[in-house]
Amino acid sequence: MEINHIATKNNILPKIKRCFLPEKLNIDSWNTVEPYFKNLSERKINSWQDLEQWLYDKSEVEAFLEEDMAWRYIKMSCDTLNPDLKKSFSFFISEIEPKSSIYLNNFDKRLLSPNVIKYIDREKYFIYLRKVQKKIEIFREENLPIITQLQSEQQKYRATSAAMTIKFDSHEITMQKAYDYFRSPDRSLREKVYGLIKERKSKDAQNLHNLFTDLVQLRHKVAKNAGFENFRDYTFASLGRFDYNVQDCYDHHQAVASEIVPLTRSFDEIRKKNMGLDVLKPWDTEVDTSGRAPIVPFTTTEELIDKTIECFHRLNPFYGDCIRIMKAMGHLDLDSRKGKAPGGFNYPLYESGAPFIYMNSVGSVRDLVTMMHEGGHAIHSFLIKDYKITDFKMISSEVAELASMSMELISMEHWDVFFENKEDLQRAKRFLLEKVVRILPWVAQVDKFQHWVYMYPNHTVEERNKKWTELNAEFGSEIIDWTGNEIMPQISWQKQLHIFELPFYYIEYNVAQLGAMAMWRNYKKDPEKALRNYEYALSLGNTVSMKELYKAAGIEFNFSKDYVNELIEFVKEEYYKV
Repeated sequence: MEINHIATKNNILPKIKRCFLPEKLNIDSWNTVEPYFKNLSERKINSWQDLEQWLYDKSEVEAFLEEDMAWRYIKMSCDTLNPDLKKSFSFFISEIEPKSSIYLNNFDKRLLSPNVIKYIDREKYFIYLRKVQKKIEIFREENLPIITQLQSEQQKYRATSAAMTIKFDSHEITMQKAYDYFRSPDRSLREKVYGLIKERKSKDAQNLHNLFTDLVQLRHKVAKNAGFENFRDYTFASLGRFDYNVQDCYDHHQAVASEIVPLTRSFDEIRKKNMGLDVLKPWDTEVDTSGRAPIVPFTTTEELIDKTIECFHRLNPFYGDCIRIMKAMGHLDLDSRKGKAPGGFNYPLYESGAPFIYMNSVGSVRDLVTMMHEGGHAIHSFLIKDYKITDFKMISSEVAELASMSMELISMEHWDVFFENKEDLQRAKRFLLEKVVRILPWVAQVDKFQHWVYMYPNHTVEERNKKWTELNAEFGSEIIDWTGNEIMPQISWQKQLHIFELPFYYIEYNVAQLGAMAMWRNYKKDPEKALRNYEYALSLGNTVSMKELYKAAGIEFNFSKDYVNELIEFVKEEYYKV
């Protein structure tokens, strides 16, 4: 696979040429696309050549539908205040997705039928066939209207979050911009902003509780319909978690609690001491402990993009080209603004080839890290864009996050692009390394919370609050004083989009974070070899198992206690070297 050059015209990546569908096709009704599904249903398959062409044409339809839905989701996220964009997305999930799902399930069954599967190389397509088999096992037509309802209900979280603003200094500002004030050396200012945030979040806390209760019940119903005792087990199957199980997750939670939490608490103790505080309050956790002004890696979105291109180019010109092409194609929306949904993501676009990066930047180091993260995802998308089987581009989360989290750490070697001042560069690197450590307990806490939620789907809000409070005690900080602000740690889970929209998609961050630490360790030993392994592993897409892919990257697929301890010792050593 060629990974050192991207063929473009005027910096625009040409769309993958269609061979089955018309080049111009607009989904305005189910009737627009149904003829192509019927064609695939009725086509005869009497040889490997017939089957291969059928797979390619089916993949073309899947890529078309995936990208059509992607653009509707992206546009709706960019402007949650536009009812037409919400209507467009709702149309797809209510009118197109359920009907296409029935056809696609029938295609899966046909592929595995004796008179068709006999033509396929089972060893070559093992990963693909394994996934198809699992999809057939959990598919239930009666779940389609429930899944549609779930997708519609989940959007309420984005709309609610996007509407959260505070008024400060006579200006209405987004939550992202409000959080940026926590970097200010003025403690009274930080406290004032925190109070405004608490007041605003408290208004929607019960609404989000109610929304989540409804989502849990709907998800539990989906699981029961599919023959599972609970939604957790259903989701493990639907996410294709073939390489680890529930007990591995529980063991990891315990490993993080014993190996990582004492370290994060020591960070808070050091912060409290260095700031000369009797009590460390929640608005004291982001500011520089020496009272220095916040470091500013960039001042405009344009600067962020151009410096990212240069930083990536230094690692490999191919990496820089990926972001340069996305810039030229308008596939970057990075600013925070009113009405824009929170969070950040890289959305693959299977026909366009070039993905879309979405984030809410306010000019902080955290935003720089987010851009490196999403940029890693983007590079991954470019590396696998030419697979003709769409499923080969549908990578597992553990692999996707390995690409992004590794890029956070590897790119750090060239962050002098963003910082002329060596002291600022040092502060930025320490910020990232502390973040790398701190994310592990948070991910473990969120994951353990979700296990409990779906094992006890009929729990009350009071029981939910109690459980989250217990987990705060296990994974959170004992140093931060929440007196007068007790509601904030109690509802802190509500800030995590994944809990509402992507249930159980979270432990992957810890699996990948450990992998990223190992990738960075390899990079520091032999940069050229590490990047070669990184690119080769990611270019495999969804054609090998996670364990095989991690091995190809030159690292272990491992999140055991011993491995956690080994890698955290490496990161601690590097932290104090900076």
